[in-house]
Amino acid sequence: MKEVRGNVIVGQSGGPTAVINSSLAGVYKTAKDRGAKRVFGMLHGIQGLLEERYVDLSEHINNDLDIELLKRTPSAYLGSCRYKLPEICEDQEIYKKIFSILEKLEVEYFFYIGGNDSMDTIKKLSDYSILNGSKIRFMGVPKTIDNDLAATDHTPGYGSAAKYIGSITKEVIRDGLVYDQQNVTLLEIMGRNAGWLTGAAALAKCEDCEGPDMIFLPEIPFDVDTFMKKAEDLHKRKKSVVVAISEGVKMADGRYVCELTDSIDYVDAFGHKQLTGTARYLAEKISREVGCKTRAIEFNSLQRSASHIVSRVDITEAFQVGGAAVKAAFEGETGKMIILKRVSDDPYICVTDIYDVHKVANVEKKVPREWINEAGDYVTEEFVSYIKPLIQAELTPIMVDGLPRHLYYTDVEKK
Repeated sequence: MKEVRGNVIVGQSGGPTAVINSSLAGVYKTAKDRGAKRVFGMLHGIQGLLEERYVDLSEHINNDLDIELLKRTPSAYLGSCRYKLPEICEDQEIYKKIFSILEKLEVEYFFYIGGNDSMDTIKKLSDYSILNGSKIRFMGVPKTIDNDLAATDHTPGYGSAAKYIGSITKEVIRDGLVYDQQNVTLLEIMGRNAGWLTGAAALAKCEDCEGPDMIFLPEIPFDVDTFMKKAEDLHKRKKSVVVAISEGVKMADGRYVCELTDSIDYVDAFGHKQLTGTARYLAEKISREVGCKTRAIEFNSLQRSASHIVSRVDITEAFQVGGAAVKAAFEGETGKMIILKRVSDDPYICVTDIYDVHKVANVEKKVPREWINEAGDYVTEEFVSYIKPLIQAELTPIMVDGLPRHLYYTDVEKK
């Protein structure tokens, strides 16, 4: 007979991924299998919880088919938020309100699926819990396509985004060769301070594709004049030139390249500027100064929602970290985040472990300098070897009338 546990609550935060709902499924199924009375879902993360917006997931996830649909559904089933909790010393009233809601729901285990900012939330809530003698256990479940969480070998969500980027880059390269006309295409890929996603464009380089001509990551200062000379030299030698560039590349003076174009007015709760326009600015500059056809393609949110090309390794690991978080919390852990530890590349073996969230929150993991070539315009074979195991195999969507079927929660869709 399984032990009866207290109630569980789970939320999703930050930018979604193609597999974030697989982690939610892992939390839900493992919690129910291990005896949780009820599993609540926060609608739109901690911000929604403060507004007492939550749902009993047992009333909406009814069977194994729902679990499988949830695993294959992109974006955040429960809705997300970008809400920064104040420091405990600055505003205890918010914390008192959160804990009063959790006590009303008789919650004993709190899980938050997210990236750096979400781990900051777990850190603050677990610290407040300890300071005030609460027995609620708080666990972080890693998620981010950016792959910039410290301590973990990689993050769920990254493998599928990398698979999408590598695949689309191959297709764009092929498209550029259609007409007997010289052209330059710039691919703008997400990545504010870390180039893990942009580097994934190198996956396109294989026996049937030469790959992109240049790759620029935010870890290396970007010089516009040097770039223009390289682009012009390539244009003289090749019919089609393809360049992958991170949205977050900065010049030596610290300005984002995208700030050279339209002003950026939007800033989120964590002080992050919205970055867009890098590829467009450089494409227009090349067209004007080199005199050739150019195209700027922003992958934008497509790279984080492409569940039709999800990596089986990624979606499986996403489910596993959700389950591992429940197991750890039920065994008494709190203030921790689940991490992935790579044991072997060939065959690929990766296991879960736990790590102190205080050593993870607000710490960015960047691409090692030795994984970027000396010129700063491409990544090394070590980088590609690191990614390849994460993109292997596929999990086919459940198709209905020729389109993938998703599981969705109506109240989230309406907001």
